[in-house]
Amino acid sequence: MTYDPNNIFAKILRGEIPCEKLYEDEHTFAFMDIMPQVEGHCLVIPKKPSTGLLDADPTLFASLFATVQKVARAAKAAMHADGVTLMQFNGTAAGQTVFHLHVHILPRKEGISLKAHSGKMEKSEIIKANAEKIRAALAA
Repeated sequence: MTYDPNNIFAKILRGEIPCEKLYEDEHTFAFMDIMPQVEGHCLVIPKKPSTGLLDADPTLFASLFATVQKVARAAKAAMHADGVTLMQFNGTAAGQTVFHLHVHILPRKEGISLKAHSGKMEKSEIIKANAEKIRAALAA
């Protein structure tokens, strides 16, 4: 599959579409998922284009997963979660809907199931409030 530079995450990286940014460095960008499956659901993407894990330059994995770890720790603390689920999909058959490599971070609480990925956007004030909590945890 050829990388589409007009996918929604590429547009977010270029600042063409707004997002609730959590963290950014030279190689990665983290932001809130607008259709969260749990409270505090966020995403980490590399800045270097690739459609998924299978076609990505392996040299970007160190920076990508360093950011995943940093944001996952902050999201777990901010959401008072018991654990964290990480998800990463490759290809339509695997459930991938945005063809820019990304890792989902889902802070999990005992006894609370994931919501279905329904395509329904969360209220912006809830996304903003959760983003503020995670940014505060990142700064701590």
